[in-house]
Amino acid sequence: MAIGKYSRVDGRRSASGYCSTVTIVVLVALCLVGVWVMTSSSVAPVLNGGGEGDVAQESKNEVKEQSEVKEPASENDNSNGRQFEDNPGDLPEDATKGDSNVNSEEKSEESSTEKSVEDTKTEDEGKKTEEEGANTENVEQNSEATESNKDGGESTKESDSDESEKKDETDDSNKSTDNNIEEKVEQSDNKESDDNSSEKNTDDNAKDQSSTEVYPSGGQSELLNENSTQTGSFSTQATESKNEKESQESSKTGYNWKVCNVTAGPDFIPCLDNWKAIRSLRSTKHYEHRERHCPEEPPTCLVSLPEGYKRSIEWPKSRDKIWYYNVPHTKLAEVKGHQNWVKVTGEYLTFPGGGTQFKHGALHYIDFIQETLADIAWGKRTRVILDVGCGVASFGGFLFDRDVLAMSLAPKDEHEAQVQFALERGIPAISAVMGTKRLPFPGRVFDAVHCARCRVPWHIEGGKLLLELNRVLRPGGYFIWSATPIYQKLPEDVEIWNEMKALTKSICWELVAISKDQVNGVGVAIYKKPLSNECYEKRLKNEPPLCPQSDDPNAAWYIKLQACIHKVPVSSSERGSQWPEKWPARLTNVPYWLSSSQVGVYGKPAPEDFAADDKHWKNVVSKSYLDGMGIKWSNVRNVMDMNSIYGGFAAALKDLKIWVMNVVSIESADTLPIIYERGLFGIYHDWCESFSTYPRSYDLLHADHLFSKVKKRCSLASLLAEVDRILRPEGKLIVRDTVEIINELESMVKSMQWEVRMTYSKDKEGLLCVQKSKWRPKETETLQYAIV
Repeated sequence: MAIGKYSRVDGRRSASGYCSTVTIVVLVALCLVGVWVMTSSSVAPVLNGGGEGDVAQESKNEVKEQSEVKEPASENDNSNGRQFEDNPGDLPEDATKGDSNVNSEEKSEESSTEKSVEDTKTEDEGKKTEEEGANTENVEQNSEATESNKDGGESTKESDSDESEKKDETDDSNKSTDNNIEEKVEQSDNKESDDNSSEKNTDDNAKDQSSTEVYPSGGQSELLNENSTQTGSFSTQATESKNEKESQESSKTGYNWKVCNVTAGPDFIPCLDNWKAIRSLRSTKHYEHRERHCPEEPPTCLVSLPEGYKRSIEWPKSRDKIWYYNVPHTKLAEVKGHQNWVKVTGEYLTFPGGGTQFKHGALHYIDFIQETLADIAWGKRTRVILDVGCGVASFGGFLFDRDVLAMSLAPKDEHEAQVQFALERGIPAISAVMGTKRLPFPGRVFDAVHCARCRVPWHIEGGKLLLELNRVLRPGGYFIWSATPIYQKLPEDVEIWNEMKALTKSICWELVAISKDQVNGVGVAIYKKPLSNECYEKRLKNEPPLCPQSDDPNAAWYIKLQACIHKVPVSSSERGSQWPEKWPARLTNVPYWLSSSQVGVYGKPAPEDFAADDKHWKNVVSKSYLDGMGIKWSNVRNVMDMNSIYGGFAAALKDLKIWVMNVVSIESADTLPIIYERGLFGIYHDWCESFSTYPRSYDLLHADHLFSKVKKRCSLASLLAEVDRILRPEGKLIVRDTVEIINELESMVKSMQWEVRMTYSKDKEGLLCVQKSKWRPKETETLQYAIV
């Protein structure tokens, strides 16, 4: 006992009585202090879940004053801690285990007796009890008791100091744990943030992630490992913040977009409006000036919008009328109005459904062809056709009613904007011409070819142009020809008919039907391509000659036309030796000519590869694209798959009232014949050049790992400028690619003031969905080669 410290003798009392009294007081005080110390170091007071009373108010004040000081928590504190604003939320259990660690630096800066809210309350109560005990024991010894209490306070400070040192050691040992906790908290917060972002971007239509997964999982894992398309997840806040910073920086220093100053204005097609190349042509006799002549460097400027442009009218109303200001051209209405091609009706351009050969409507004409030859079987045997010289494509537009896809083509010529009218109406079409080069399609893919007064001189120069149709037509397919030489007896018509009769016989086409429509006053002749080479071998003259074996009928990119006949496949395992299955069975069945000995694009045997791709895209479209991206599919009609493989994306959209232009890059595996075999259609293209279509042609573009491939050969800026050109305002672009490409594209589209609707990333794979705006730059860039 340290009684000697307090053994000052008062003359009025005896030493023994005084010492006895002091001893009792000191013992009581030390006992109280000891109880308080034990209580404060081992018990964590629990606040009731209402936050009532002075303690709750004091707690709130102290939480605001103390930055991130956390409280020691027992196992029973989980529910009670929810009243605090710095509550970590619904974190995993292991993410909250380190919350009891106290920051030792803050404790050293404050008083060594400063504690949590509950500790402060216990300290006050301890002091109050201590003082009352001393007064009860001996009121006259108040000064001594007080002095004892002070000394007891010093002991308490020493005890707290020891406790603080122990906690400091605990803090030091748990630094790595705290770092992990902070990381988990950040990830949890990111998930909540991304959930909210996803809900906003999908216009409140997004469902639970398990049912709207962007990247398929489970059974698709093998395929995904092969094609780098994997199950998606929400991006982290760190990634989003990093991307936004990069976007802000790039907007300051890069992507200086300008509007193209060209003669064609808002209708600019770079590879068809290259006047510098057109002026240098030696001849235009074979429509060379209507063929593709791409500039050396693809443009990176943006095409202007027509004044008064509006969002396109939805299908099927668009088949009958479009906004005049979207395609403000009236020449065709003046020239062809009497044939019911197109008419100007107030703020609309209207399409009565007629044509040169079917003034009384396309549907009657379509049924007339069926009646002429029942074996045509629209929508069953005949599914994919080529319509040459399509005009405004009313024939192809009404064939949708018969479950037939028509690839309509016409040149950009004096019939102003005819293909543009077709696309604005929601009918598939491209700008192309039967000239000096092959059409950009594989050999033996079209079930039928149609020409109604298409103004193509089939009979000249050894039938070179008709032989190009022979190349793309399936063995057993039909050539449907409706023209004046069939039903008129003018000298010119008779001459052409006789020459066509001799030519079709020399290439072994059989005239299977000829008839005249009494309603429209026109006739139609239907020819059939042979199913074998027997006729070719029996010809007396080898004219036109057979093509050499080295001539690949599938080669079609900038290949000159040859006046020769490609032989018909004879092997039962060769494509073209059998007719495809009837629609719609052909869509999902593996083509008969894909064998297990062939290796598919994803590394599996070709039939398995095909089936896996089909299943993959059905999963992606059904679980993500249809419901998980906020896309209003009733506004979508014209779709392009910019990097199609087997056509799985298009096949998965079969039940929607849309059509998909499947593009197979010339740098990719040539799978376009498979796409046609399925009853779909598509085209070859090099994305380092502009596409043969008018601006504002498509409602939705889909690019699966295209940009990363193109970047190896040409500029991303030029490709994105081309995307901007062919996509309609408010149209959507969906990109699946590497995270690096996604980040770069996101920065670029933001600089064009497009709306980022959705971003996902996982395992270095990402997805981006954006919506084009009507924004156009103020600066212009003059393209000298496009000035007349």
